[in-house]
Amino acid sequence: MTARTVRTVRRTATAVAAATLMALLPHTAQAAESYPDPRPLTGQEIIHDPTVTRLKGGGYVAYSTGGVIGARLSEDGRHWDDAGNAFAQPPGWWYEYNDTGDPWAPDISYRAGRYWLYYAVSSWGTNHSAIGVATSRTGLPGTWTDHGKVFSSETTDTWNAIDPAVIQADGRLWMSFGSYWSGIRMVELDRQTGKAVQGAEVHHLATRPDEPYAVEGPEIVEHGRHYYLFASYDACCQGVDSTYRIKVGRSTDIRGPYVDSTGTPMLEGGGDLLLEGHGRHIGTGGQSVFRDRGRDWLAYHYYDAEDEGTPKLGLNALTWTKDGRPKVS
Repeated sequence: MTARTVRTVRRTATAVAAATLMALLPHTAQAAESYPDPRPLTGQEIIHDPTVTRLKGGGYVAYSTGGVIGARLSEDGRHWDDAGNAFAQPPGWWYEYNDTGDPWAPDISYRAGRYWLYYAVSSWGTNHSAIGVATSRTGLPGTWTDHGKVFSSETTDTWNAIDPAVIQADGRLWMSFGSYWSGIRMVELDRQTGKAVQGAEVHHLATRPDEPYAVEGPEIVEHGRHYYLFASYDACCQGVDSTYRIKVGRSTDIRGPYVDSTGTPMLEGGGDLLLEGHGRHIGTGGQSVFRDRGRDWLAYHYYDAEDEGTPKLGLNALTWTKDGRPKVS
């Protein structure tokens, strides 16, 4: 199973120490024993970094890291079938960023009568990375037209252009992204092309005070009068040894600052713990959020402790407390 960049390259004592330090920082957590198990699923559950949507034509599609953007289809959101890949073969420009033409961490959204699929291409241990975009009228695998680079990073940058997630806010289009290299960033996109606005400011949304800044995979969701930044913290992609967990903060401005329930900014290591490993469900992360029939759902992967650490799809309803904080249910 292919994973994302960097997060496992630095599997050192430093990363372990960082995870330990973050565990000691104040945060509001849903008690581990109260975490609900994900929705029972059947069929093809194996997945990594899932992005899910309900299709306009009916049914659901999930795209993921693995293959040329692996695809799963479902009629009811419970039984999932392997549907091949988003692309038959990698677009040629991907090979500028790795030798395999292997993409990571897709993000699907719908606007202007089309589905938009963002994804990243990179190599282990480098921030020589790029985010690309493709469009489709149906959102189904095999129907995507690639449009090339959206945004990129180089080894001279202090961020890493992977793990994209797109949101519309205040009539503008934004893309959050980031992995290690000082954490989560965001840029504005052109609404017509879906690519970064020329000369766009790179906003800094979240980081950690401790190297190697193990925070990645952002997702921003609007609820009520707030924007909520979800991100994955700690170590991914180590099977049952993974320590991935999901934290969240909120802001009244899409550009931040995002703070947790104690008032600690996510730029200073803050973030409320939303979900972590429990029972057989280890290393919960690589998350995305989608809306289905008026209800929010959290999609993520976990490593199944009862199946040799195989990465599988987790789906939980996402509810909201009276004070506007998200909770898995």
